[in-house]
Amino acid sequence: MDEVDPDALGDVAYGIFEHLLHRELRESGRSLYRLVEDGVDFAADLERVFDGFREDYPPLADALLDRFGTVGAILEANQAGEGVVPTATTQMYWIVEDAPRARPDAVDDELAGKWLIFLPAEGIDAHWRRIRDATASGELGISAKVSTAKPNPDARDDRYVIYVYTADWRDEQEVMRVREVLRRLGVEDRIGYKRNLETFRGEYSKKGKRVTYYSA
Repeated sequence: MDEVDPDALGDVAYGIFEHLLHRELRESGRSLYRLVEDGVDFAADLERVFDGFREDYPPLADALLDRFGTVGAILEANQAGEGVVPTATTQMYWIVEDAPRARPDAVDDELAGKWLIFLPAEGIDAHWRRIRDATASGELGISAKVSTAKPNPDARDDRYVIYVYTADWRDEQEVMRVREVLRRLGVEDRIGYKRNLETFRGEYSKKGKRVTYYSA
């Protein structure tokens, strides 16, 4: 039997742990980014989530401690922006924010699509914060996500990217409403909208090939 790559195991461990932490906070009406940005102490929440994580997934908990050393170090990483600030996040490829009452599977639906916003490192954190907050307040689409500082082998260049999802690409009025909100949030350059259909087929922009469904 092949040995498990420790880095890969650590990535899986951190991804599951962060998911559980976000779920725990959401169930109590809070969010990780708000706690971090407001300087609120959430050590007790994090420790409680880790205790449950260790009980349910002992090997993954060990992998997480191998990576960070202590539970306190995980807390310090979050407080420094891990999982909140794109340029300060190195443990996962994406930060995600869902709209209130969005279906958990909505983003993976074939009817969904997204506006793609490519930005350099300078400015990405501020753009993401505005888009994240608008998504969380229900002003944008069903979800948004941003790439992070963790090197991604699938990235095509050094830019960051923000995806802003809508539920149905056929609903042009809603798609363009979201585009107008993005413009008010500072995304003024022309951007493209891609349907999930093209993403699922593995179709990407190439010379002479257009995969964006809308452009505005």
